[in-house]
Amino acid sequence: MGIVAEDAVNQFEALMNKVDEPLKKTFQNIHQGYPTGTLVRFLKAREWNVPKAHKMLVDCLNWRVENDIDNILAKPIVPTDLYRAVRDSQLIGLSGYTKEGLPVFAIGAGFSTFDKASVHYYVQSHIQINEYRDRVILPSASRKHGRHITSCVKVLDMTGLKLSALSQIKLLTIISTVDDLNYPEKTNTYYIVNVPYIFSACWKQVVKPLLQERTRKKIQVLPGCGRDELLKIMDYASLPHFCRREGSGSSRHSGNETDNCYTLDHPFHQQLYNYIKHQASIIAPAGPYKQGSVHVHLPESAAEESDIAKTIESELQKFGNQTRLTDSLDALKVSDN
Repeated sequence: MGIVAEDAVNQFEALMNKVDEPLKKTFQNIHQGYPTGTLVRFLKAREWNVPKAHKMLVDCLNWRVENDIDNILAKPIVPTDLYRAVRDSQLIGLSGYTKEGLPVFAIGAGFSTFDKASVHYYVQSHIQINEYRDRVILPSASRKHGRHITSCVKVLDMTGLKLSALSQIKLLTIISTVDDLNYPEKTNTYYIVNVPYIFSACWKQVVKPLLQERTRKKIQVLPGCGRDELLKIMDYASLPHFCRREGSGSSRHSGNETDNCYTLDHPFHQQLYNYIKHQASIIAPAGPYKQGSVHVHLPESAAEESDIAKTIESELQKFGNQTRLTDSLDALKVSDN
C-alpha cells in the first residue's frame, strides 16, 4: 500500500471511530475481523476519495441497521417449495474455487426468469447469498489458504438470453444497486460465456462505453463456453456445468443434478438453506418459521446503473423492432415468390 493510500485509510479509520455503537456492531459483521480491508474496498469504490467513501460506508451501515441485515441469515424463505421455486428461477450457485482459493459463482443470466415469487423474495435471497458468502464462504476459504480472501469470481452464462429479458431489467438493476452500494469490490472478475448475438451487439456498442474503467477491467467476454480460458484459473471440477464442454446447451439443467449448482439439491444450496434454518431456530427455538418475504428497503439506482438500464432497454427495443421488420420483409419476399 502506497503512502497516499495509507494516509487515506488512516483518515477513514479516524472517521469510523466516531460512528455510533449500532453502526460499529454491524460494521463488525461486514469486516469479519479485517476492518482495514473493508475500508480499502469502499475507498476503491469511490476512487480513494475519503469523504465520499465515508458517506458510502455510513449509508451502508444505516441500511443494514434499518433493514436488520445482520439477522437476514436467520430468516428462511418458507415453505421449502417456495424456496425451490426461487432457486429454479433465480439461477445462481457455487460451483467451486479458483486455484487461488476464490469462490466461483455461476449465474444463469439467460435462463433466469424471476417469475415464481415477488421481487422481495428475490432480493432477500440475493442478499442472503451475499451475506453467507461474506460470513461463511470467504472466512472458510481464508482459513484453508492461510491468507485473507475477500472476493469471488462470477461466471455468467448468457445461454437462452432473449428480448423478453427486457422485463427483468428493473429487478436486475435493483440487485445490482444493492451490490454496488453495500457490497463493493466483492467480485474480482466477471466472466461472460455462451454469448448470443443480441448480447454481443449490445455489449460492444452500448453497455461497455457506459461503464467506468475500473468496472470494464473486471469483465471478460470469453469465446464459446469459456472452458479453455477458465481452466487456466480453476480445475475442471470447479467449472460451472455449462462450461464443461462446447455446446453443453442449457444452463438450467444438467445430466447430473449434483453438478448443477443452481438447484436446491446441490450441496451449496443445501448447506446455505440448512444454515439459515439453524440460525432461525437459535433465535426462535419454539418455531415455527415466520412465512412471508423480508421487505428490504430498495435503494434508488445509482446514476451509472440507471443510465445503463435505460440505454439497454432502449437498444433492445430498437433491436426487437429491427428484427420484426426483417421478419416481415422476409415473409413478404416468400409470399411474392
